Amino acid sequence: MKRDISRRLVDWMSSDLRKPLIVRGARQVGKSYTIVDFGENHFEGKTHTINFEKRPEFKQIFEINYDVERILSDFEILLNSKITIGKDLLFLDEIQDCPKAIVALRYFYEQLPELHVIAAGSLIEFAIGDTPFPVGRVQLLNMYPMTFYEFLKATGNDLAAEVMAGRPQKVSGPVHKLLADALKRYFFIGGMPECVKTYADTKSMADVFEIQSDLIATFRQDFSKYGGRINKSCMNSVLFSTSKKIGEQIKYAHLAEGYNNLTIKNSFELLELARLFTRVRAASPAGLPLGASASEKKFKAIMLDVGLMSNLSGIRVSTAFQEKELLSIFRGKLAEQFVGQELLSAINSDIYYWSRDARGSNAETDFLVEKQGKVVPVEVKSGQKGSLKSLHLLMDTYKNIDTAYVFSDAPFLGTTEDRIQFLPLYFVTSIFGRQV
Repeated sequence: MKRDISRRLVDWMSSDLRKPLIVRGARQVGKSYTIVDFGENHFEGKTHTINFEKRPEFKQIFEINYDVERILSDFEILLNSKITIGKDLLFLDEIQDCPKAIVALRYFYEQLPELHVIAAGSLIEFAIGDTPFPVGRVQLLNMYPMTFYEFLKATGNDLAAEVMAGRPQKVSGPVHKLLADALKRYFFIGGMPECVKTYADTKSMADVFEIQSDLIATFRQDFSKYGGRINKSCMNSVLFSTSKKIGEQIKYAHLAEGYNNLTIKNSFELLELARLFTRVRAASPAGLPLGASASEKKFKAIMLDVGLMSNLSGIRVSTAFQEKELLSIFRGKLAEQFVGQELLSAINSDIYYWSRDARGSNAETDFLVEKQGKVVPVEVKSGQKGSLKSLHLLMDTYKNIDTAYVFSDAPFLGTTEDRIQFLPLYFVTSIFGRQV
């Protein structure tokens, strides 16, 4: 299954300012498969893969020193393969199992910058601990589950995928229905590659749900790798509770009963480090960068994957599929999760939201993002019926806002006189990500 992140890997490969690349992401989002596929299709020579989990003997190579020529020579001997600089790709997989290999990336950059090196792993932040991270000597790239565009391509809907990835435009009723129906399936299947492949091969939702449950069990088993700082029972409660609170401001006390705020806060932050969800902080739309005004105390969360979220939340799929409007499913939370997930993948950096600070005010917009040097508000609303008072207040207050987007169940409406574009949910990728 082809992934859009390959385009970013090509840009990295071709750059004169290239540094060793670390691809970060939660377990099972497709890092290894994508990087090996990229190497095989874009390099003149070979892709040399060293998996530190499967081949622990490679860890000992970094115990002597950080002489890159010696390290490379040892690699060649153990792999029984010559590594040709400038033609081959060196792929260090599961690098979290060898923290000293992460440190060594600095020396690959300083001593052998012509060599193409990609590292990948999950739980990297846990592995590093007190080990110095090579800041400024590596490039970082986040990888997420498959987007809706990638889901359509993987399930044989190539032409539909190109429609929603192109410039937003009005489509016929039947095409709109096809895309909306496919998006409803995506809400429950999600973008974890194994789930998408299983659905593409079998068309069985039951098989997909079983795989989702296995993935969640795997994530929970990883709790033991987080070190002595954890309370497994509390983390489990936080994981399940957060999945039900998408779109809501997070209050630690509401995530787990019987634990103090510090224990809950630690559990939330560890799960965030493991990339099982992403913090979406409140920020001011007054100017860029949004992160400069972002609050550390007021925030929401976006789960790793909409399919895993629906599984964790215990949504009755048979009932949800009867809903005619996507925003009616789980009180609109799946739709907001979907938009947030698509935004994260598209811009590959933090996303925010706006919440008015005035006492007694509950005005807020779902998301704020940076696009082409501008602050752009994003709302997720049910058709034309949802109130837009908060969005109008934001745009009246902050004159630097040129355009806002409202994504909904409704067909394409275009731009209104209020500088607001009303678009179907499936056009998020078109606005903020892939352009054909």
